Amino acid sequence: MSDTLTDPPHTGLGEPPHYPMVRDSGCPLAPPAQLRVLGESKPVHRVRIWDGSTPWLVTGYDEVKALFADPRVSVDDRMPGFPHWNGAMKAMVAKRVRSVVIADGDEHAKFRRVMSKHFTFHRMSALRPKIQAITDAHIDAMLAGPAPADLVALLGLPVPSLVISELLGVPYEDAPLFQKHADIGLARFAAAEDARQGRAELLKYLARLVETKMENPGEDAVSDLAEKVKTGDLTVLEAAQAANGLLLAGHETTANMIGLSVLTLLEHPDQLALLRDTDDPKVLANGVEELLRYLSIVQNGQRRVATDDIEIGGETIRAGEGIIIDLVPANWDGAVFDDPLRFDVERDNAGRNVAFGFGRHSCVGQTLGRIELQIVLGTLFRRVPTLRLATPIEQIQFKNDRLAYGVYELPVSW
Repeated sequence: MSDTLTDPPHTGLGEPPHYPMVRDSGCPLAPPAQLRVLGESKPVHRVRIWDGSTPWLVTGYDEVKALFADPRVSVDDRMPGFPHWNGAMKAMVAKRVRSVVIADGDEHAKFRRVMSKHFTFHRMSALRPKIQAITDAHIDAMLAGPAPADLVALLGLPVPSLVISELLGVPYEDAPLFQKHADIGLARFAAAEDARQGRAELLKYLARLVETKMENPGEDAVSDLAEKVKTGDLTVLEAAQAANGLLLAGHETTANMIGLSVLTLLEHPDQLALLRDTDDPKVLANGVEELLRYLSIVQNGQRRVATDDIEIGGETIRAGEGIIIDLVPANWDGAVFDDPLRFDVERDNAGRNVAFGFGRHSCVGQTLGRIELQIVLGTLFRRVPTLRLATPIEQIQFKNDRLAYGVYELPVSW
């Protein structure tokens, strides 16, 4: 794949296009061409989603940041007009435990305080030696085994699983269980009953863990949540839901980013060389920021609903109308990023990409995600400089059916 993508053709927009759009199989690392056409024409559009409704899709970088910060934009999925991801998510609205991702105002602030204390920069920096040891151990095991090997199974999934298990106080032997139920809940086309059952099983497991930690606390995040239950600040189910949010924030997206980042770097060998051959941690950190910008793996938009009329991008979003804030085209906005189609690890990305969202609803696990990516990618390519794909990119199965983009397997050799 070349470093610079071909610009998509400009076509008439006509009726609201179906969202989410389909990626081009010939260039799977790029956003869907139709989505890029929309973003280049104007920053706000009507689109049609799975239930026939036509919420507003916001693609412009400035407009995305403005709406993330606008108090007239709500994440409360119980409100009429909210553009649910799929039928499964809509079917669970009445039974869903309140949490940071679906709460506004003071309620959101309460949940945010509970979660954010576990992802402070100090706590995350203290985890660096542990993350490094976990990464080295899994690379050792990969190198000791046969080649080709699946990098997702041997590195991409287990490293974030072990790290978040360490942070939460979840026994690592239970990682396959929480991974299974998280996968069910994050399927783009999940059936309502499958999603409900997967979510219920995961919450049941985490509620039992909270109750266990109430009796036998440790030095971990679930023990802290259990203490909040004992003081009456949270219910057991709210604590379990917070633990679920921490689990997903610290695991799911990072696992996908590891596999997709390795593939992207292998497809851009000149950019890979810049990261592999540096001793400067700032160069590696900047490269990770470019990967976050370029890939923007949350591919189904951040869902919101307007609580009042909002004038933005030349359009009026009326109160009660759904909003989809799409991070992918925002991070490819040519008004902000020069030549955004080009993958460039030397691009000045400091504090600019919105891969983790923006403002009060930005991802609480973003510091951990950045640290893990820096350690895993830096260590992998330093220790295995001959790493290469063991199959053509055309044969790799991408996660077009998931809410977070990634690869199911990544066969590599060395």
